[in-house]
Amino acid sequence: MTRIDDTFSRLKDNGKKAFVSYVMAGDPDYDTALEVVKGLPAAGVDIIELGLPFTDPMADGPTIQLAGQRALEAGMTLQKTLDMAAEFRKGDDTTPIVLMGYYNPIYSRGVEQFLADAKAAGIDGLIVVDLPPEEDDELCIPAQAAGLNFIRLATPTTDDKRLPKVLQNTSGFVYYVSITGITGAANAEAGDVGPEVARIKAATDLPVIVGFGIKTPERSEAIARVADGAVVGSAIVEKIGAGESPADVLAFVKSLADGAHRA
Repeated sequence: MTRIDDTFSRLKDNGKKAFVSYVMAGDPDYDTALEVVKGLPAAGVDIIELGLPFTDPMADGPTIQLAGQRALEAGMTLQKTLDMAAEFRKGDDTTPIVLMGYYNPIYSRGVEQFLADAKAAGIDGLIVVDLPPEEDDELCIPAQAAGLNFIRLATPTTDDKRLPKVLQNTSGFVYYVSITGITGAANAEAGDVGPEVARIKAATDLPVIVGFGIKTPERSEAIARVADGAVVGSAIVEKIGAGESPADVLAFVKSLADGAHRA
């Protein structure tokens, strides 16, 4: 049982849906980002997705691309991202952290070394956007052997033929991308998402969490009603990019989390 498994088990026992928040590690700088990350659990966040800055974030829209650029310009690295997770762990040993990013920085460090370092830093799961199931031997299988969940994305274009392949080595939860396209591009509609979530849940016992296109507490609640929880990234990152204080960012996060928890 990982922290992710424990979290979903606890939420289920309490009849609650999950709220997952994404922030970019090191945006706009290390200290500010760490302050926000440390404040997320008290704001109602059940699982933290920590973005790993990368120079070519092909699945991300302008908001998260710019966050990655700001973080990189401020000197953020893979090592500093792991340091941030380790620092967070000094005060919180229960909230799961999922590292979300691209394979290149992991490959550059070396898979074995990266997995040992990630585990030591208190990372619980990985979402690696550019590694398809056909490459599971590359990172997915070793990650699970190291005790890390490997979380896969399903999308509106993941048909019934493709779905079993996507699910075969996935653990922790399934991340359903509610729209076709990049992050922050459109609004998620519960009426469209519900049937897709039901289709995925018919094929797996894993929780299905929905992200992309959720920007308000009302939408967070609506999406959480038809899934096991909601993920918000771009709307939070936008506030950080606009220079809002950590306190104001966390107040916004709390409104989104309250929405999901009302579902």
